[in-house]
Amino acid sequence: MIGEATHGSREFYRERARITRRLIEEKGFNAVVIEADWPQIRRVDQYIRSIGTDSSVEQALSEIVRFPRWAWRNMEFRDFAEWMRKYNASRLTRMVGVYGMDLYSVPESVEAVVSHLEQRDPVAASKARTRYRCFSRFVHDPYAYGRAVALKKARSCKKQVQQQFKDIQHRFAASTHDAELFSALQDARVAKNGEAYYRVQHRNFTASWNLRDRHMAETLDALMRHLDSSGDQPAKIVVLAHNSHQGDARMSDQAMVGELNVGQLMRERYRQDVVLVGFTTYVGTVRASSEWRESDEVKNVLPALAGSIPALFHEAGKPDTPNFLLRFRDNETLAKDLEHNRLDRVIGVLYLPQTERTSHYYNVRLSRQFDAVIHLDVTHAVEPLN
Repeated sequence: MIGEATHGSREFYRERARITRRLIEEKGFNAVVIEADWPQIRRVDQYIRSIGTDSSVEQALSEIVRFPRWAWRNMEFRDFAEWMRKYNASRLTRMVGVYGMDLYSVPESVEAVVSHLEQRDPVAASKARTRYRCFSRFVHDPYAYGRAVALKKARSCKKQVQQQFKDIQHRFAASTHDAELFSALQDARVAKNGEAYYRVQHRNFTASWNLRDRHMAETLDALMRHLDSSGDQPAKIVVLAHNSHQGDARMSDQAMVGELNVGQLMRERYRQDVVLVGFTTYVGTVRASSEWRESDEVKNVLPALAGSIPALFHEAGKPDTPNFLLRFRDNETLAKDLEHNRLDRVIGVLYLPQTERTSHYYNVRLSRQFDAVIHLDVTHAVEPLN
């Protein structure tokens, strides 16, 4: 599970791709799961397997239009997707796949479930269409659905999406090797969990955060089981997401406000079979927005606050080696030096330098939060695709 200190710095994407390529080539990893939506990344997966209709990687990435589009529709991920396609073309078996684990794509996932059933069972498709009809007013804006339910201006779709998920789940239980049916099951999962996310988001941020990360963990578990049952070797998964999802939430201020995350859940379930890797940076530029769902821009990243982890690493670096890796697992001496609370910086899709201390810093026990950390002293804004 490899993190990032921002959602908009190209060096994080490049380093993660470099590490992942080695894990695929040298260690037999066969799945890359990213903090993005399932149906859109399904199209990228088809491209890298050379089974889709897209003739270019830019076409395969064209459905990534939801905010923040630059997080995956960028030059670094484009180049990594091209590498995966070339890797797969050289192999007869054990191809690598790429998958999304987020839950924002409720409209697209609803459409995907109905489309799948129309090809297999028109009667079941009609039933699914009826169940999902409660979303019809909000097909282009699921945020509006959550707001309307919260204000009692619309009825909840909870019962309908849960029943549809159970129906697809029942079908999949009889055919666990069916990749198309597994994708439909995941889309039904997104519709179920995404409906709950949008419904609670307007009332309780912590509850919606926890629901989202539980969905990510549920997706990883389901994918692990599916790949284990479908292949002749155990599944090995690389997960690419933000530090705030990847590091163990119990070892940060997240726990103080009741938040959990997917890194914590995976560590609890898989123990030593999961490795959590974080990133830090001291200064540079970043692509980010100032308001949710507003346009992005390149912003200057302020030098990290004195006494914070990025500042400590900046001071520890040397002119010829400003970037370095710290491994905490099996290095208890180093782990003890960095196990106490220190400030760390978190930049997501928003960056607010005018309120940086309150908006972007929180306390972490770094060596307990991650198994290893990579410091990249100066980073630069990622370049989005048109």
